[in-house]
Formats: sequence, C-alpha cells, structure tokens
Amino acid sequence: MDIEKDKIFELAERYVNCTGRSVFLTGKAGTGKTTFLRRLKERSPKRMVVVAPTGVAAINAGGVTIHSFFQFPLAPYIPNTSFRGSDEKYRFSKEKKNIIRTLDLLVIDEISMVRADLLDQIDAVLRLHKDKNRPFGGVQLLMIGDLSQLAPVVKESEWAMLREYYDTPYFFGSLALQQTQHVTIELSHVYRQTDHTFINILNEVRENRLTAESLELLNARVGVSPKLSKLSENSENSECSENSGFKIQNSELSDGTIRLTTHNVTANRYNEERMDALKSTRFSFKATVTGNFPETSYPAEETLALKKGCQVMFLKNDSQGSRYYNGKLGEVTFVDGSKICVRGLEDNTEVEVEPEVWTNAHYVIDKESKEIREEIEGEFRQYPLRLAWAITIHKSQGLTFERAVLDVNAAFAAGQVYVALSRLRSLEGLVLTAPLSASAVLTDTAVSNYMNMELEQARHTADSLSTLQRDYYLYQLTELFTFKELEWDFHRVLRLIDEHLYKVYPLLLKMYKQADEQFAQELTAVSVTFYRQYAALVMQSEDYTTDKLLAERIHKAAVYFADHLDTLLKPLIERTRLDSDNKEIKERITEAVYALQQSFAQKRHLLARVIARGFSVTSYLKDKAVGLLNAEQPAKRERKSKATEKIEVDRNSDIKHPKLFHELRAWRAARAEELGRPVYGILTQKALIGIVNELPMSGKELLRMPGFGKKSLEMFGKEILAIVQEYIEDNPTFS
Repeated sequence: MDIEKDKIFELAERYVNCTGRSVFLTGKAGTGKTTFLRRLKERSPKRMVVVAPTGVAAINAGGVTIHSFFQFPLAPYIPNTSFRGSDEKYRFSKEKKNIIRTLDLLVIDEISMVRADLLDQIDAVLRLHKDKNRPFGGVQLLMIGDLSQLAPVVKESEWAMLREYYDTPYFFGSLALQQTQHVTIELSHVYRQTDHTFINILNEVRENRLTAESLELLNARVGVSPKLSKLSENSENSECSENSGFKIQNSELSDGTIRLTTHNVTANRYNEERMDALKSTRFSFKATVTGNFPETSYPAEETLALKKGCQVMFLKNDSQGSRYYNGKLGEVTFVDGSKICVRGLEDNTEVEVEPEVWTNAHYVIDKESKEIREEIEGEFRQYPLRLAWAITIHKSQGLTFERAVLDVNAAFAAGQVYVALSRLRSLEGLVLTAPLSASAVLTDTAVSNYMNMELEQARHTADSLSTLQRDYYLYQLTELFTFKELEWDFHRVLRLIDEHLYKVYPLLLKMYKQADEQFAQELTAVSVTFYRQYAALVMQSEDYTTDKLLAERIHKAAVYFADHLDTLLKPLIERTRLDSDNKEIKERITEAVYALQQSFAQKRHLLARVIARGFSVTSYLKDKAVGLLNAEQPAKRERKSKATEKIEVDRNSDIKHPKLFHELRAWRAARAEELGRPVYGILTQKALIGIVNELPMSGKELLRMPGFGKKSLEMFGKEILAIVQEYIEDNPTFS
C-alpha cells in the first residue's frame, strides 16, 4: 500500500498534528484507515491515547478499551449526571489523572460502534480533569471508522432510558460532539479492491442506493463456486454443507475459501462439522495467560484444537518476518503435540508456526521522558491460528479475502452485509448462500443523512487547513501569555486569608493585597496589550513560524513576564504557610495554596523554555505536559514532620517567635490528648499566634488575645504564662 503519495493521507495527518480541530476520519473499507493510525502513532508529536469500543478492536488498534481506560461501568450514561460518586473503583489514580491532564489527542478507533452516551461520558470525564468549559476538556479527538460498518449495540431497555436525551444511538448523536467543531476527512482511494464493477456495487450498498442491476449481479453469485464454473448439487459421496435449500461441495470451497456468518454459533458449528469430518488425529494447545488479560479480550482461542487438513486463518502479523499476516488463510500440513506446520493457500508456502504473544497494556507516564507510553500488564501466548472454514462477520472486520462464502441472509444489524461484502477483493471471489433482497442490505437512514451532510462539508476541508493551523498556533501562544488561571488561583488564596485568617495573618494579607494591585498592572494589563501586538504579527506574517520580528517580540515578552513573576509572586508564595484549627478551612487553604504553587511553577517553566529556545507549537505542547508533571506533588499529603513544620513557620512573617510557637503547640497537643479534646478546645490558632507575637505577662494581657476568654484563663492561664515567662528568660533580647 503506497500511502506516501496519497494527498488525503497527508491532509488528514496535518489536521491532526498541526491543528486543534477534532477530526472524523472515514472512508470505505480497504482505504487504509488502520494504516493511517499506525503511521500516526509512529510520527505524531502529540501526547495521545488510543481507545476502541471492544477488546479485540483495541488490541488491533494497539490501544485499550474505552471502558478500561476511563473505568466506566457498563450501564448507560445519562447526560449531566455526577461523577463524584462514592464507588472507589471508578476513582482515578494519580497516574491516570496525570495522563488525562497532559493529553493532547484522544484517538477513538471503530467509532461506528461507539454510542452517543459513551462519547458524552468521555466528555464529562475530560472536562472534570482538563478544561471544564470546553467540549472534551479541550482535548482533540480523532474518530476513525466507517458508519456503513458495524453499528453500536443498544438494548431496548437502555434505549428506553436514552431516547429522552438522544435522537440516535450513533456517536454523532453525542451532545458534546454537537458542540464541537470538527472536520470530516474521507479516505477515497480503495487499496483492497481493483475490480471497478465490484467497487461501484460496494459504494451503492454503503450509501444505501443499491440499484436493481447491482443486486442482480450480486445474486448471480448465489451458489457459484469462486474457483469452478458450476455447482455440484447432487454429489452423494461428497462431504456437503446444507444451507437454505442448496448444497455447496466442500472440496470446491476448501482451497482458500472462507464462510462469513452473522452469528458465532453458526460459525462454530460449521467449523466443528468440518473438523469432525477429517480422519486425522486431533491435538489441543492451551494458551498461556500471565498477568492481567481479561477473558473478553482474548485475541485467539484459549484452547486451540487442530487436525492435519484443517483450514486455518492467521490472527497476527509474523513477528519474525513476513511469512504470514493477520487474515492469511492456510491449511495445516502437519501437527503433533509440539509442532504445527501450515501451508499458505495463496502462495503455497509452508511455515512452521511458533506461538505468538499478544499484550494487554495500560497507559503510564515514563518517569524519565515524561511521555505517555504503554506498560504491559498481561500477556496472552498462543499459536496465532483459528479454524477458518467459517468466521463471523464481526471478527472479519479489517481483514481481506480472495474468496468467501457469505451467509448473510440472517443479517440482523445495519452494516453487516456491507462489512461482509467489502472483505473481498473482487466479485469473482464471492459466493452467496442465498439471494439477497434489497431490504436485507440494512442501512440506517440516520447514518445516510449524517454522512451526506458530512461528506458535503468534507469537500471543503482542505480550504480551511491553513487558517486552522494559524489559529492553533495563535491559541497556544495566547495560552502561554495569558495569566488568568494564575490570577484566579492567586485571588483564591487572597480571599481565604481575607475572609478567614485576617486576624491571624494580618501582615501576610497586606502583602497579598499589594501584590494584587501589581498583578493587575504589571501582568494582566500588559498581557492584553501584548496580545494585540503578537496577534497582528501572526496574522500579517506569510510564515509566522519563522518570522524573526515575531520571534524577537516573543522572547522579550517571555523575559519580561518571567522577571515580574519572580519579583512579584515567588517570594510571596514561598512565605505562604497557613494553618487553621477549622478542619474545613484548613483543607480549603491547603488546596488553594497547592493550586497556586502549581500554576506558578507551570507558567514559570514554560516561560523559561521559550526564553531558552524560542516558541514552537510542538515544543510548547511537550513543555506544557512536562511542566505539569514536574509541578505535581503527591495528592495525599503526609503529615509534616516537626523539622519541616519548623521551617515553614520560620518563613511565615506573621510568627514573630517561632520557637515559642512550637513550644506552645506541643503543650496544646499534650493537654488536648490528656483531656480528650480537640486542640482548638484548648487554645485556638488565633489565640496561639496572638500570644506568640505579643508575649503577655499577666492574666489581664492574656484576655486581650483574640479568642481567649475567662474560662480559658481559669483553666490554662497559669500554664501558658509560665511557658511565656520561661521563653523570655531564655531569650532576654525579646523582653
């Protein structure tokens, strides 16, 4: 398959890699969608995760299932329901949160099988951990698939719940997707088929416009051998398979011909009948499964049973070379308890088959490179073979056959007939077990209407690429020089101090208010002015990525903002060590300060990288992810050690006598434990800091401390005054 010269491939790749616009990549069967995904994974600069709706599809795509990655339950999703439930197993680990927070691109393969509510469920999670105000949290989607193929599964009971929210169960019914600007790109060159008559028939089936002439051509293949010119109907001595009132001689269909059925039970029964008819010895091979590998995702039979003479299909590309590929048909020429030899039915080449390994992986962040990578958590080791006189249409998706018998008169879902037909290279390789009726070629009208609209828009896709590339560059540049998130986190800490801790930390509050005024003047206002400058340069430049004047302005701005952040916020953040006796307030303060520290570290990291090597979208995306991870601290904070606590108190400008502070806190903790009270029931934080700063010498002076009343004086006054007196005697310079 020569895709290097395919301009549509190049266009799709540039949309994914060089813009932020979500993409629906579609195309007829055999146009190279799987090849595109494989190449994208090798070449894209973006941090991506690949998911698919089923285990087999996920393994074929080199990704994971949607449900396993997002830890979704199997129940339908009702829009706008909460994710903050009490069930622990749906809460993400720190690793998973970091993967989502740094994600640029989410690839969803086999999108035709993804339901609308599942896509909205993905949107809800991404908003929760990324940008809550943007569809899918601002993550770019690449949706790959052909809506003319297998449809999403939705039970009647589930649809009874969902129809109140959705017009259709297909992915394009997603409420979030309808809020998302996306482009549709259709891969048009068919690599699988070269028979133009057959290609035209497939297009008619796919687009729900099958003509009487084409239907007649298809039905002319009923019972016709793909290799011989006539069907032997009355061979009493031959091994025969009866279906729908006629017989196909097995010897005619054994050489490279496979039967595609609609149901597993039919395919399995047919394979067992053919196997039982062989007089050779039966051998079984048990798969070896290690680690975590869900049974529902097994890519081959757990117990493979074979005989000499079996028709088989390879289930994996050869890991040792190119002797076989996924979907290649063959015949077992030798088998015993430890050896299997298979002859390819197309090339007549015999190979000794060795067990292959499939892996079940999950995504992690590499500690060294900070890149998202797959980490193997389970392996499935088995011979890459399955009996292949028959397989289901579902399992045939993505495969190619020279010859096949199609048992599709029991088709029950939209797209099944099209998938089955499109597995073949030519009309001459087709055998139908029964005539097709026009009604059997099921195509959902909702799909037809949607695709007609999307493909009309797709004709103009190339025209918007340069504009979207420029917009994407400008968006990332604006994100770098915008301080809204940092300002919001700063104001959050300021509000908490002003509302709850103003008496305890008056000096720190004063410093925050002064910094607030400077923030508005030196950062926010300047960033707005600078936006007008660089936006004009980007829009006017013929090549903004290499424009020297723009690069110079970006560098100078990065230096300016980095210097002002260091002067204005860095010392203030380092001095911000807050505490409260109120558990709820303390938790809010801890989270707010943590968020401010992260925002500052991230912005400062990005500016430093731009100062060092200039700005490019590719570098910025990587630096942004690395900066987020480097700024990340453990979500579960351990109780601080006394040494750490002392350092933090010493840095706090509102604590005048840190040593006395520690002594009084230790006394308070001991008395609280002795009396079975909370520490604030002995001495409030406000009273504690007041005593430490004012050094009262009498009961009258103690009563002036905030939060210290007569009852406290009666119970603890003498002890507190004794501790203060001892401190003053040991430190006479403070008296």
